Amino acid sequence: MEIIDLTQTISSTMPVYPGTEPPVITDATTIEKDGFAEKRISFFSHTGTHIDAPGHILRGRSTLDQFNADKFIGKGLVIDVTKCKTGIIEKECLEKYSAEIAGCDFIIFRTGWDKKWGTENYFIGFPILSADAVKWLCSFNIKGIGFDCISVDPVDSAGLPNHRILLNKDLVIVENLCNLDQLTGLPFLFSCLPLKIENSDGSPVRAVGIM
Repeated sequence: MEIIDLTQTISSTMPVYPGTEPPVITDATTIEKDGFAEKRISFFSHTGTHIDAPGHILRGRSTLDQFNADKFIGKGLVIDVTKCKTGIIEKECLEKYSAEIAGCDFIIFRTGWDKKWGTENYFIGFPILSADAVKWLCSFNIKGIGFDCISVDPVDSAGLPNHRILLNKDLVIVENLCNLDQLTGLPFLFSCLPLKIENSDGSPVRAVGIM
């Protein structure tokens, strides 16, 4: 068994969604002073590699703690869109993967944007799905989709239409993944278990691909 870590590290200097405060991590206790070490950590629920629940955008819809744990584990498929020249991933680009998508639980898009992590360019120009592509993906019996970039919608999007379409179908969205090049074209089990926080609209995850 080989496990590929798909998770960005949470730190006080990490990139965060524009307008969001970065994590605050302090030493609440130390081994030298208290005999044991504990961190005091404050961060937004959509920090780093994280998962969106329907309740993130849609009032009254499911939060992460209301899903069974099996919602967050399943067969994954990485689709390479690094050569998407228009910045829009159209349905026509995905139709050739129909058979593979039908047999998977999580469809994960490799944009290559994880290589820009830590730079201003990480927040601009990343490929996104067209509305038709999103609706087409929702016609499959999948659990969720993932991206190695900051969002499934542009950062300057006011209405977050792709979020709304996906979350309205009770799919989950995983953002800020990394290392997808190690899984492209390979069969693997995807795990993105969130913290079990009451009424959680989102949560950081330790996402992995298990081969």
